[in-house]
Amino acid sequence: MEKAILGTKIGMTQIFGEGGEVIPVTVVMAGPCVVTQKKTVETDGYEAVQVGFGDVKEKHLNKPQLGHFKRQTLQTKSMSESSDLMIAKV
Repeated sequence: MEKAILGTKIGMTQIFGEGGEVIPVTVVMAGPCVVTQKKTVETDGYEAVQVGFGDVKEKHLNKPQLGHFKRQTLQTKSMSESSDLMIAKV
């Protein structure tokens, strides 16, 4: 099972460790992610959820992407910021 953060990189900064060493860190704006599609073994061959993050204007989407969101009755989310996350059996 993957661990992931879906978001937008804001920038870089640094923090100081206990011994005084400098540790570079990336600042990420992880916002509300929306499930855009549930993939099943019957239809896709594996179980996963597709999540989207960030709004995008409709004019920046191609027709297949736009149809995907219209069919799900979702606001348009950035497909470049969408990802399939595998579902683990616990």
